[in-house]
Amino acid sequence: MSTVELTKENFDEIVSGNDFVLIDFWAEWCGPCKQFGPVFERSSEKHDDLLYAKINTEKEPELAAAFEIRSIPTLMIVRENIAVFAQPGALPETALEDVIGQARALDMEEVRASVAEAQQAQGGNGEQAQGE
Repeated sequence: MSTVELTKENFDEIVSGNDFVLIDFWAEWCGPCKQFGPVFERSSEKHDDLLYAKINTEKEPELAAAFEIRSIPTLMIVRENIAVFAQPGALPETALEDVIGQARALDMEEVRASVAEAQQAQGGNGEQAQGE
């Protein structure tokens, strides 16, 4: 499967329209990014049910900033609109396959419940303070 280039214009539509997205944050000048690129592409050929996307941090600094990308390459996995994995560094092929397997195995009901609980804990403190 070919890799999609994400921009600030198409990011929301593409990511929200797909249940499982792997995102490679990269730049043309980055040596480790060039090493990871072929690994990412080979993986996309093995998993035609997943969406593989790239964000050029030089062309899309707003997206890089929004996700607090400090080092490239960074791989992010988004399942059902929730970032479930983000790690800088050029992963070897076996490690990438392992991460994909772990992300596939996640119980997304549990993940959503955990996210909701964390949001409620953050919002609950603020609401309580306002109500007093």
